[in-house]
Amino acid sequence: MATHELTEAGFSEVIANNDIVFVDFWAEWCGPCRMFAPVFEKSSETNADIYHGKVDTEAEQGLAAAAGITSIPTLMAFREGVLVFSQAGALPAPQLQQVVDAVKALDMDDVRAQIAEQNNA
Repeated sequence: MATHELTEAGFSEVIANNDIVFVDFWAEWCGPCRMFAPVFEKSSETNADIYHGKVDTEAEQGLAAAAGITSIPTLMAFREGVLVFSQAGALPAPQLQQVVDAVKALDMDDVRAQIAEQNNA
């Protein structure tokens, strides 16, 4: 599976309809973004069970603002509709794979319990 361009119009639907979604927020003028792009693309081929989406922050400024993007590239990971990872900066392939493995291994019942606990605090 290759990466998919995401827009504000379809973003929520993609998050809701896929178990795991990785999103790369990037821009054409961003050098680190261009360096990270082939790493992200390779991850989409290696991890075909994960939806890999890309958001062009220049074309999708509203979506980038709604996601709180202040620096690019920023990688976000969603599992079962829950944001479970967000980090600015380009990751080398081994570290990206570590994030993929960690997100796959999450106990989502535990994650939801932690979120509920934080919301009640």
